[in-house]
Amino acid sequence: MFVDVRRKDRILENELAAQLLEKGEYGFLAMEGVNGYGYGIPINYVKEGDSIYFHCAPEGYKLECLRKNPNVSFTVVGQTEVIPRQFSTAYESVIVFGTMSLELSEDERRKALRLLARKYSPQFEEIGERYIEKSFHRTNVLRLDIVHLSGKCKRIAHA
Repeated sequence: MFVDVRRKDRILENELAAQLLEKGEYGFLAMEGVNGYGYGIPINYVKEGDSIYFHCAPEGYKLECLRKNPNVSFTVVGQTEVIPRQFSTAYESVIVFGTMSLELSEDERRKALRLLARKYSPQFEEIGERYIEKSFHRTNVLRLDIVHLSGKCKRIAHA
């Protein structure tokens, strides 16, 4: 069902791909738009186990798209470096394919929001908890259940 990486010498081992996914600051969520065009957005996230959580507004185009088709891909790019004299770029990336769950319990939503706050604002846990409670009624949380993960990289020795 999923296409293998063509260049086997560029495969990023699963453990390193998972680490990149854990550490990434943001990624690109790609889905099928309701208008027939692809729709991709940069978005913050947090990974836990075999799931990735996102927060969003309770309504909007992204949710319309996901209701139409919950199958998505999510890409995180790690370190990159353009190597001008070699006309190339060193990079590392991971792409995840999975199914988005739109209706989560209140407990799971709170848990995910705490995970997001811990990832992005670890020094503000107490304030983050108050913020979560204050904005909870106007915040939605989505869960991407990972079906397939693939990492790719290109390492370039500097000449």
